[in-house]
This record gives sequence, C-alpha cells and structure tokens, in this order.
Amino acid sequence: MISPVSMLPMKIDLHIHSKNGSDGNWTLDQIFAEASRRNIRFMSITDHDAIHCQDEAIALADRYGIAYIPGVELSVTFAHPAYRDGKGVELHLLGYEYDIHNEPLTNRLLEMRDFRENRAKKILLNINREFQKEGRQSFSVLDMEEIQASVDGSFGRPHIANYMIKKGIVSGKKEAFSKYLVKCDMPKMSLGLEEASELIRSAGGRLVIAHPNDPNGSSLVSLTPSVAQQHAIIREAMLEYIDGVECWHSRHTRQTIESYLAFARKEGLMVTGGSDCHQSPVIIGDITIPDYVAEQFDL
Repeated sequence: MISPVSMLPMKIDLHIHSKNGSDGNWTLDQIFAEASRRNIRFMSITDHDAIHCQDEAIALADRYGIAYIPGVELSVTFAHPAYRDGKGVELHLLGYEYDIHNEPLTNRLLEMRDFRENRAKKILLNINREFQKEGRQSFSVLDMEEIQASVDGSFGRPHIANYMIKKGIVSGKKEAFSKYLVKCDMPKMSLGLEEASELIRSAGGRLVIAHPNDPNGSSLVSLTPSVAQQHAIIREAMLEYIDGVECWHSRHTRQTIESYLAFARKEGLMVTGGSDCHQSPVIIGDITIPDYVAEQFDL
C-alpha cells in the first residue's frame, strides 16, 4: 500500500527493465536502491517475455516500502489487412497485476525463453558466415558459452552485441546491429495478440499497449506514423483484447500523450506510463505521471 506519510508528489514508473529478467543493465537490487533514492512510490519491473524475477522484485519493493505490481513486456506479432500488405509487425504489450505463479503463463514464457536461446545460436551461425566472408575467425562453442554466462534474463541480440564490443569486433551496439545483427537475424517465436490477452487475463492481469507511438519501433508506428490511424487500428482490431494504453513514455511527445489520453477516455481504457528504463541512461522516474494512474490498480 502507498504510505500517506510523504507529502511529496507521487513518483510513478511502470516500465522498467532489469538485468535479472531481460536486457536492463542493472540488477534488481541496484534498481530498487536507485528508485528509493529518487522517491519512486509506485513501480513495476516489466522485463521482456520474462517473469521469473518477480518474486525477488516483490520482496525488494516491500523492503524499500515501494508500492509494486508485477509486470511483463510481451513481444506480440500483429497484422492489419490495410497496412504493409497484411504483413505482421512486432508490437509490445505490457501485462500488469497477473498471478506470477500462474502455470499457463509461466510455462509459455519458459517455452519462449528456450526458443530465444536456440534463436541466438542460429544468429551466431549466421554471423560466422559473415565472418568467413571477411576472413575473420568464427565464434566458437566457448564464445557461445561466454555469451550465455553474461545472460541473467532472456537471451537476445543485445547480449551478442555486448560480446562483440568486448571482443573489439565492433565499436558499439549501433555498429553491431547495422553490420551484423540485422542481416543475421532469425524469426522470433510468434505470440499473437489474442493469445497474449488470454494469458494475462486468465492469470488475473490486465493488458496494456506499450508506447504505441514510439518512433524507435515495436509500436504502431511500424504500421503508420499517423496517430489518428493508430487509434483506428486499435478501435477496429485490438479493443476486445486490451485493457489500457501506455500514454506516458520517454519517447512520446506531449502531443502524443494528450491524443492518447483523449482516446483512452473515449474508449474507456485505463492509462499507464513509464520510462522504459534500461539504465543506459538511468531515467527511472524522470517522466511526470499523475497520481490517478496508481488509483486504477488494486493497491
């Protein structure tokens, strides 16, 4: 429960990634210590397709006296017949307040985690083909083991990029992706919107569209940059599967926030917000999110 003792405005951040669960740069211990230092009073760890660290997050929130709800960011494949010739794009959906021990949910996410590991191995094979063209020494089994040892959460391309930087193969993540990881990519395990909704809602949770107008991708911008058209897509094809929309986000403009707030009110959707902090840089709690966001949850 949120303590009434502090008279400071409530600081909220419902979109944070950790090293324990996915691709954050900090451990949960570091994140909660910093959240406490920054006076965060309500938060959620929303790792990519992973909830195995939620027990630890709940315990840390209790230790620091921070109101907490379990979170997860699901990668969903979504298609609309009016855009991109009906080809699917990746969207991110946030699940909140679900039962962290719900078996169908935990089993599906474990299946996705295993798939990620096998996908990473195939990506490394593709990278080795590029290395051979360049006359560069291929990654070995030992390299794969060293990359795996660096993974605390879900295995993904950022871990390979970090290893390539460490080995001096590339100067940074941007080069790693542009030179190797984009062309050497392999398909992710497909999770549809209907299945994502069923998994979260059957576990007692609620599903929210993450950063719908994020220009960096994994958003409805992949289908159209028009916010009005994004609203139409949600209304036509997504409303029955979702409970809310993430209005406040580190890459949302004031205009986007206001437009999505109006849309959510009209459609009866809940609204959430968060920094999407991966600790590079550390932006936990940097976005001003109104107190009424917390009042929508069962705190």
